[in-house]
Amino acid sequence: MEIIAANHASEEKLQRFLKDNKDVEKNLLLEKGYVVEIDDTIEGCFVLDTVEDDIYWLKQLYVTKNKAGSLPVLLETILALAKEKQAKQVYVHSHQPMVDVLLEALQFYPQKENEITDKLPKNNGNWWTYNVS
Repeated sequence: MEIIAANHASEEKLQRFLKDNKDVEKNLLLEKGYVVEIDDTIEGCFVLDTVEDDIYWLKQLYVTKNKAGSLPVLLETILALAKEKQAKQVYVHSHQPMVDVLLEALQFYPQKENEITDKLPKNNGNWWTYNVS
């Protein structure tokens, strides 16, 4: 598994990935995101966006169905990247019960209300936070 800044990824591979995954927001991905390359193919992506100086929001996390089993390793890799960026906290908005289970297993904590999530969109799903050590 290799994490590559989306704006440094192969244009051909990126276009193929975006063509097959139409829900991914291309402009945000290219501006602030990363792609996940497995076996020489882009199989996922994510955006680690700054909310405040040392607080990040993990957005647009996506992994293809055939590589969904790599999601736990990918989340661990994203948290290592956040640590490199000297993040103190990472927020995630989950829309799927299985992702909630995974986040809880990785020691993310559910958020009902706090000063950060109050500033973020109130869509369906659950907000989670991870305290980066």
